Amino acid sequence: MVSVNLGMLHYVLDHIYGAFVHRTNISPPFFSRGWGGNKLELLEKLINQLFPEIEGQNWPPHLVQPIWKNVWESKTAILREGVFRTPCDDQLLSALPHESHIARVAFLSPKCVPPQNMACVVHLAGTGDHTFERRLRLGGPLIKENIATMVLESPFYGQRRPMLQRGAKLLCVSDLLLLGRVTIEEARSLLHWLDFEAGFGKMGICGLSMGGVHAAMVGSLHPTPIATLPFLSPHSAVVAFCEGILKYGTAWDALRDDLGLEKTEITLEEVRERMRNVLSLTDVTRFPIPKNPDAVILVAATDDGYIPKHSVLEFQRAWPGSEVRWVTGGHVSSFILHNGEFRRAIVDGLNRLQWKETISSSPPL
Repeated sequence: MVSVNLGMLHYVLDHIYGAFVHRTNISPPFFSRGWGGNKLELLEKLINQLFPEIEGQNWPPHLVQPIWKNVWESKTAILREGVFRTPCDDQLLSALPHESHIARVAFLSPKCVPPQNMACVVHLAGTGDHTFERRLRLGGPLIKENIATMVLESPFYGQRRPMLQRGAKLLCVSDLLLLGRVTIEEARSLLHWLDFEAGFGKMGICGLSMGGVHAAMVGSLHPTPIATLPFLSPHSAVVAFCEGILKYGTAWDALRDDLGLEKTEITLEEVRERMRNVLSLTDVTRFPIPKNPDAVILVAATDDGYIPKHSVLEFQRAWPGSEVRWVTGGHVSSFILHNGEFRRAIVDGLNRLQWKETISSSPPL
């Protein structure tokens, strides 16, 4: 009875937090400016193009060369921040707000250790994670395990946030697809840089919530084995916006009005069905199984008000060999309380990989 009550408490906490964030006038709802018009049609086409490209892996991605500056260093670690122009092609750039054209990364690595003897994990942002700090705190203790942390600032977030956007509340549905597509391109390019330019011996990709969906896609598309670590993540954004708490923070009336320009007497259920169809493009189960599925570790919460259990299990079924680890809590409480479990999954996922064979030694970072 105690465990049931605790589980309900975690679930209720998610709903209280969701009510405060998504049902008040603190900020506008998601997609208050509608679907995105022609931009949405373009992005649906571009995202569908991912799938024909999967066989050839569209590899290598566009080369990036971040410009680095030192932020601080200690006896054991060094933190750098870097910038680079997003490697997206002209079609994506034309849809991307100019504020998002320059990508920013933070790079926390051990000192005096050759890269071939280190691993590095790229951490992708969850919804509303505008800064580097939370993910650096998650990765920081892993320095003693010779695991570096690279944190990517998402388009539409942080210093890349469009001027008219308030907080994390994207203005159009097309922005969500664009955020994901650009994040995938940038993360793949960073992994390529870590592999061929920096010479790391092992690599991984992780993310929490929305970041976990993007991490899964990146891990799926990578041509060689890497650790793929989705935390508190659904198998698709459909779940988050049509089933979970985020449905209460979505501007359904604005989306209906936007569709009404083409058709009269549209019901809210028709609007939601349109959303399901659009967001089906984010369904991870459409992607191929990663090269090393035993290095895929999902960490999920038992009483998550944002991500229902069935979505996590659907994720696991689609990728046989992957592992699900359950932590007791909801989305919010697990985000706060279970960083140790996330770190353990990172270490275990990397330990399931072979060290990359190196031809020549790279200098210490």
